[in-house]
Amino acid sequence: MAKPQERRARRRLTMQKWRRSLSILERRKDTVSFQRFVHNGPDTLEELLDRHLEKREKKKSLDDDEGEMLSRQRLTSTRREALSLYRDILRATRFFMWPDERGVLWRDILRGSVRKEFEEARFEKDPEIVTRLLIGGRDAVQSALEKLAEKQRQQIDKEGGDRR
Repeated sequence: MAKPQERRARRRLTMQKWRRSLSILERRKDTVSFQRFVHNGPDTLEELLDRHLEKREKKKSLDDDEGEMLSRQRLTSTRREALSLYRDILRATRFFMWPDERGVLWRDILRGSVRKEFEEARFEKDPEIVTRLLIGGRDAVQSALEKLAEKQRQQIDKEGGDRR
């Protein structure tokens, strides 16, 4: 792998070469026509080269430490989202206060189920699968709360109709 000084020297030589080519073309304006549109990119060839050389250099300079740091940031981000989802689910289970046929509160059943599912997915490394799980979990919580609210509205309407 080339040292940063060597890369800078190579880039400087490339820039000098392109500047020479550009100055030759500018002197021969009668043979070559230039069209410049605002929406077509940089104003000069230099800007174009700077932009692309910088990107290429940044990609090459990503060593193992920086790559690991980026993956840790992504992991931290998804971990935060997962914890947030878990807390939201636990908050939502507070509304499920009726017992099932065995006499166990649905709140406790749901919390146990949620814990089990999160433990099963705990060591998942694939970001696509993690994202899919997080989105699915958010959707499930949202739909469960909407259904619960709808049933409660129906129950209130039913009780209100019985009283009249």
